[in-house]
Amino acid sequence: MSDFVKTAALMRRGADFLGSEYAIMCGAMSWVSERNLVSAMSNAGGFGVIACGAMTPELLDTEIAATKAMTDRPFGVNLITMHPDIMALIDVCAGHGVGHVVLAGGLPPKGSVEAIKASGAKVICFAPTLALAKKLLRSGADAMVIEGMEAGGHIGPVSTSVLAQEFLPSLSGDHLVFVAGGIGRGEAMAGYLEMGAAGVQLGTRFACATESIAHPDFKKAFFRANARDAVASVQLDARLPVIPVRALKNKGTEAFTTKQREVAGMLDTQGLEMAEAQLQIEHYWAGALRRAVIDGDVENGSLMAGQSVGMVTAEEPVAKILADLMAQSEDALTRR
Repeated sequence: MSDFVKTAALMRRGADFLGSEYAIMCGAMSWVSERNLVSAMSNAGGFGVIACGAMTPELLDTEIAATKAMTDRPFGVNLITMHPDIMALIDVCAGHGVGHVVLAGGLPPKGSVEAIKASGAKVICFAPTLALAKKLLRSGADAMVIEGMEAGGHIGPVSTSVLAQEFLPSLSGDHLVFVAGGIGRGEAMAGYLEMGAAGVQLGTRFACATESIAHPDFKKAFFRANARDAVASVQLDARLPVIPVRALKNKGTEAFTTKQREVAGMLDTQGLEMAEAQLQIEHYWAGALRRAVIDGDVENGSLMAGQSVGMVTAEEPVAKILADLMAQSEDALTRR
């Protein structure tokens, strides 16, 4: 950090909170954010986060143990709030002494924040509105991530730059707020840090790192893509409130539209419960993402990517990506 004095000073609160050298979190990407990328991120001075996604408690237990074998530095675990076994997953994290749990995908279920804090871990939450952020902080969240619609995967409707202007002046004096969505270079990172962010989170930028297990064809699709290729999915039925997902346009994007029609039809004809309908959609994404990331089926799988994908042009080690981001930030702050 001695080479990045100005950036380090602005990141100090976030880095102290995470226990990392840099206040740069790697967004939790299902199938991508596993032991290899997570440990590489933490070993290089950033903060890796395991994407639990649809994992069972047993699978998460194995993944955390494997990650701990590859790094002795702090890392977090991202849990989806609608996961039916969320309390058991929290117990798994507690058993391993995981220091930070990130809750994503909606309001944390009753008792979940308390259960995480009882284990001594810090709670990081996502909030799409300022009012909800304040409520979550009052309810025990230790830090917030605000994520703009430029991000990959599940997204909200508002851009990162607008969220930052809404949230940071109100919250950053007393609270830790990390900014995410569309960040691909250090100059943008510097701007959000100057506005009061404690740190940043990037996903797309790390998806094709050398240490990422993503299939070579998945990575090639990222290298070929530009910002406008990363499109948000469309909601077909108002009764089935599907959180939009940003991914590279392909046959899989169209297949999701078909899947929505199918599930909406089951709401009509088979009396499918709404919670079960939404869970089916989640499982669909998990499967589609696996086809792309693991199997390399870039036509039919889901190529979740943020609009910063145009800045991902080659496979690079995590340590180099982090060093470049820090150098770009420091250069920008020095020129001020």
